[in-house]
Amino acid sequence: MKQKKSKSTANSRRSFIKKGALASSIFIVPRHVLGGAGYLAPSDRLNLAAIGSGGKGASDIFNASVNGREKVVALCDVDFEGSAKKSVERFPKAKLYADYREMLDKEKGIDAVTISTPDHVHGPAAAYAMDRGVHVYVQKPMTHNIQEARKLTQMARDKKIVSQMGNQGGSNPLLGMVQKWIDNGSIGAVSKVQIWTNRPVWPQGHAMPEPNASLKPESLDWNLWLGPAEKKPYIPNIHPFNWRGWWDYGTGALGDVGCHLVDIPFRTLGLKYPTDAECSVGSVYSQMWNADYHPEGCPASSFITLHFDATEKSKSPIEMTWSDGGIRPSHPDIIPASNDIGGPDSQNGVLIIGEKGIISTNINDSSPLTPKLYLNDGTTDFGPETESNEEPEYGHQRKWVDACKAGFNSPEHRALTSSFDYAGPMTETVLMGNLAIRSYLLRKEDDEGKMEFYGRKKLLWDGENMRITNFEDANQFVGRNHRTGWEV
Repeated sequence: MKQKKSKSTANSRRSFIKKGALASSIFIVPRHVLGGAGYLAPSDRLNLAAIGSGGKGASDIFNASVNGREKVVALCDVDFEGSAKKSVERFPKAKLYADYREMLDKEKGIDAVTISTPDHVHGPAAAYAMDRGVHVYVQKPMTHNIQEARKLTQMARDKKIVSQMGNQGGSNPLLGMVQKWIDNGSIGAVSKVQIWTNRPVWPQGHAMPEPNASLKPESLDWNLWLGPAEKKPYIPNIHPFNWRGWWDYGTGALGDVGCHLVDIPFRTLGLKYPTDAECSVGSVYSQMWNADYHPEGCPASSFITLHFDATEKSKSPIEMTWSDGGIRPSHPDIIPASNDIGGPDSQNGVLIIGEKGIISTNINDSSPLTPKLYLNDGTTDFGPETESNEEPEYGHQRKWVDACKAGFNSPEHRALTSSFDYAGPMTETVLMGNLAIRSYLLRKEDDEGKMEFYGRKKLLWDGENMRITNFEDANQFVGRNHRTGWEV
């Protein structure tokens, strides 16, 4: 009869996998110890769980399982009658939970977890897992706000957690082509980066739907879906996708694709925290002379400007602009008018503009990156229009799993393209755009009884101390208030 593994043995195994601990008090040294800190025999399997098992979460946990190489022991979702059904069918032996806190407290054998919830739950769920020594893969954006990103970045270091953000394009090998052009000085000193997207492609820029508890699906646990957000009755047409356009839950177009698009220049140019941020947003008029005002949600379109100090990769200060809502930059003269800028139909893209030429790329998700180099002297160099990927999403989840097995600070861990040491500052930069938007929408009544928009200014950012230095009211958007039990 096979002997059941004791709880203490299971916990010892988890601790070894996560921290690469060596057993020094035994005389017969196991083979995994001989393999070095964090070594795990190929036959051993990681115990995985998912927080958010439908939608993107279904592919995240499936890719992390590496076609059954790893063991999925638990799934968490607030509605298993929705798209999470697919994960239940794929992993029929996994235990099911609605509350990730209950799952992580009960399932002591979990080694690593994928987190693919709406944005507002990323930070609380990741913090809860890391506090229990569980490695984390967190969908982009890493967190809902800047303060959470800073806390999680430090927490991963302190607790020796192997982390990865789900901006899978960071593992695209074609980024090396862009990096080579930057490192070789092909376009000279970079002065400007232009980024744009066709998002939002969901309802945004209007009043939030009225609550209506009678329309809540019976299978949905609405209170758990709200998580750290303020408790309120069920709001139709928010779950499972349209939450993106509301500040309590989502982070708008920037949160959806900013960590793909901003990643390209942030990574290849070695950018740090921006020094300032300013914005303007599109106005919608339902009546004459009186623009609609819905500060609870993201605007229909926005234009953001960030500035960065010179870096080792580029010796001059850099201006980065972001536009969403389908607004894109003008077509550069050195790019033929018949050529798209960025991706197909110029819908999404990045232009890195230097003194000698321009680098153009598509969005950096699972779309073909299509890197293109245009020099002022007419020289061009193009990457492939299509990509042949040997594994899903460039192996982004699999590489994280391998790093979890190898241990914190292992070569596999250091090779990850979006561990929190990188993803944290990059996410903060993306979310600076949202801080500028929310400040732009602030208004108050003046002495004459008219509404005054008093936050429409360039915001000066002290990145190290995480503060706007010239407009105190903007600092309310650095973090957020969390419901009791959902803190970070």
